[in-house]
Amino acid sequence: MKRIYVVGTADTKGEELAYLASRVEAAGGQPVLVDVGTRRPTVTVDISAETVAAAHPDGVRVLSGDDRGTAVAAMSEAFARFLPEREDVAGVVGIGGGGGTSIITAGMRRLPLGLPKVMVSTLASGDVAPYVDVSDIIMMPSVTDMAGLNRVSRMILQNAAEAITAMAKRPAKETAAKPALGLTMFGVTTPCVAAIVERLKADHDCMVFHATGTGGRTMEKLADSGLLSGVLDITTTEVCDLLFGGVLPATEDRFGAIARTELPYVGSVGALDMVNFWAPETVPERYAGRLFYRHNPNVTLMRTSAEECAAIGRWIGAKLNLCKGPLRFLIPERGVSALDIEGGAFFDPAADAVLFEALEATVETTDARRIERLPLHINDPQFAEAAVAAYRDIANP
Repeated sequence: MKRIYVVGTADTKGEELAYLASRVEAAGGQPVLVDVGTRRPTVTVDISAETVAAAHPDGVRVLSGDDRGTAVAAMSEAFARFLPEREDVAGVVGIGGGGGTSIITAGMRRLPLGLPKVMVSTLASGDVAPYVDVSDIIMMPSVTDMAGLNRVSRMILQNAAEAITAMAKRPAKETAAKPALGLTMFGVTTPCVAAIVERLKADHDCMVFHATGTGGRTMEKLADSGLLSGVLDITTTEVCDLLFGGVLPATEDRFGAIARTELPYVGSVGALDMVNFWAPETVPERYAGRLFYRHNPNVTLMRTSAEECAAIGRWIGAKLNLCKGPLRFLIPERGVSALDIEGGAFFDPAADAVLFEALEATVETTDARRIERLPLHINDPQFAEAAVAAYRDIANP
């Protein structure tokens, strides 16, 4: 039977946790009270902090230290390992201040998209990006601090209980019959991706992600959550920012979901000619004298050098070698972005050639994994047609 996990630090928030669990039960849910505290709980719990801590590589001894910061970090890792392994989770509702919010959301972020997650937090009215990241956690401000129940906190917790119970009773269902595709796009690859969508939208649910760091991670989160049938990763520019200090970086796990899920994958080198920075004065001094393009007053683009292109090609190639599913990687020989075109600000065939050669030298081709050059610009209509043809070939062998 699926149950609603009610999570918090039962050493400091015991009264509020017990009340929240009672409200979940009154709303028709089956609560499971989970302790992620580091000291003795003040209320009876269903899953102890020791049980959660046992999921940590160092085991329950992580609870024995005196340093609170260390303990919170350890419990965050433990809960992030513990929660995804539970098979009876219908939804999760957490309560916490700074420490509790950090611990609980670490576990929530590891759950699939679509599974209900509500975090009642003293931090919810501020910058919640570190806690939510690319997940679908609902952050609910606690309004008052959680230092005992009062008329406001009871109202907030009642609302949280009603919300999580209603969502858990009626989980989101995929109603579209068409398979879902993830696509990556930047402004400088829009013509290509728009043309691909136009060709595929009749029989696919096309979801386009802006390649701004969070875009690529969100797409791969959907892949890991089982919500995508395939990927057309035309715009891999986030790798440039990761490797060279740009402001819109991927993480080291870029392409990881493709390897884990073995989804049909068509990739390309979209916007690998640029690293993103904010206004010109934010560009690191080590890049003085480089070729820049002022995209707008707040965004400055730097052309990747031949040396950087070689590193990018090797990095992506190594990641692609980990992907065992059907994969095609297409190289547009006449340019990788709207700026990298004859007469364009970033047109540099020599640097592009180094990128392409590094990819070809690194990628280990197999029957399933192939890399192909095309005598086209990435935004040529024929390149979009080739990408669609490649995807249809591997998705419908």
